[in-house]
Amino acid sequence: ILSFLLGASWAIVFFGALFIFSTLLSLGLNLALFSTIVFIFIGLFLILGLDAFIVNRDKLKEMKKQTELLKKIYAKDIR
Repeated sequence: ILSFLLGASWAIVFFGALFIFSTLLSLGLNLALFSTIVFIFIGLFLILGLDAFIVNRDKLKEMKKQTELLKKIYAKDIR
């Protein structure tokens, strides 16, 4: 589900930027560009946070697997 959220986030950033630019273009090109760039930076920051969460979750799963393997190896060495 997190991969789906990551893909949806990219779509929201892309279409949101397009929507903001087209909506604010009537108020002026400078305002539309500035607002679009701010929206893109905020969206990319949130995508980066979600991606970091996914990486850390995968890292935690791998560390748990390694811990279990080390416990089994340690138990075999003692006997």
